[in-house]
Amino acid sequence: MLELKPSFIDSNFNTTLQVSVFLRYSLSFLLEILDLYFFPSYLGLDTILISSNIIANFCCEPAGWVQTKSIHISCPKENTSSKFLAPYTTFSRIHTKSITCLDISSGGGLGVSSSSDGSMKIWQASNGELRRGLEGHVFDVNCCRFFPSGLVVLSGGMDAQLKIWSAEDASCVVTFKGHKGGILDTAIVDRGRNVVSGSRDGTARLWDCGRSACLGVIADCGSSINGVAVGAADNSINLGSPEQTPSEREVGTEAKMLLLAREDKKLQCLGLQSRQPVFLFIGSDAFNCCTFVSGFLLLAGTQDGNIYQLDVRSPTVPIQVIHRSGAPVLSLLSFRDGFIASQGDGSCFIIQQDLDYVIELTEADCDPVYKVATWEKQIYTCCRDGLVRRYQLSDL
Repeated sequence: MLELKPSFIDSNFNTTLQVSVFLRYSLSFLLEILDLYFFPSYLGLDTILISSNIIANFCCEPAGWVQTKSIHISCPKENTSSKFLAPYTTFSRIHTKSITCLDISSGGGLGVSSSSDGSMKIWQASNGELRRGLEGHVFDVNCCRFFPSGLVVLSGGMDAQLKIWSAEDASCVVTFKGHKGGILDTAIVDRGRNVVSGSRDGTARLWDCGRSACLGVIADCGSSINGVAVGAADNSINLGSPEQTPSEREVGTEAKMLLLAREDKKLQCLGLQSRQPVFLFIGSDAFNCCTFVSGFLLLAGTQDGNIYQLDVRSPTVPIQVIHRSGAPVLSLLSFRDGFIASQGDGSCFIIQQDLDYVIELTEADCDPVYKVATWEKQIYTCCRDGLVRRYQLSDL
């Protein structure tokens, strides 16, 4: 039960409003209630009581209706605190069905997304206006991302093909073939001379974009590779030496680690250039996604809702295991001095070291949030409900 009380009573507000609310999924409704009932005459600090031990504070603006986009909820007895942030805007006309992946260009001007309707589209990041469609994959497109230039897009699909596209004219300039199963994730090495792909066929491959050729199978693990990540290794990490002289077409692979999130509950790390193992960690369930946070710290999420934080220098025991629900962890993204995670129950949240609260991104309800992308203070999410949501951290 939610109880709203003004800091003082006058003729404009003389009753107590009580509304049943489920915090994670009903923030939009809660914000509507706040906008409707709080008037500019309430200049001080007002208090929301939710159950018997949760207190939320917010300040009312002195002029006009309150157009709040966030609410801070704290639970002193449990020593927990969260800020619930509503979307700044929502794009509903990009795709007609579930959106499985998205990315934002380095300049923040363009977005690219793929859908279970088989389409992949480029759109204006500011308003969701469609710019062009990228047509060429057969079956679903599982992953898409911009190159660092922001002018080129990399995609991988269930047709086992990896493609490079021009974002300016939608032409497919390169198609890589070699995988025997659908491509589930990709990573770009440095500026993009080389790229890495992970597939259902259990292999991770390194590709030469200039010559449209495979430079080698980096790993063949016999289990579907659900996620891949490339990161620069700290000097203290021994990546081993390559058994053969690397090809001159390998650019930027030196001192890089490759992280593989595998279906067989294993998280594998190896030297990208050396192909030598760094560690193999066994988790509680299939690993769906992974990312590097620094030169020695990484995160990996599992099907049963665990987020493992590991130190590459001592990976045997996790630094911590974050478990908020049993829903699959679908995406992880390094963000500032923390990370953003999304799960299959619709939850999407930000954890940062310099904040004593968790930021909850709302309105996905129970639909899985498949992917998250950022540009400066803007966060974009894509969801099974077919919507792209843009959140503005300045609204906090």
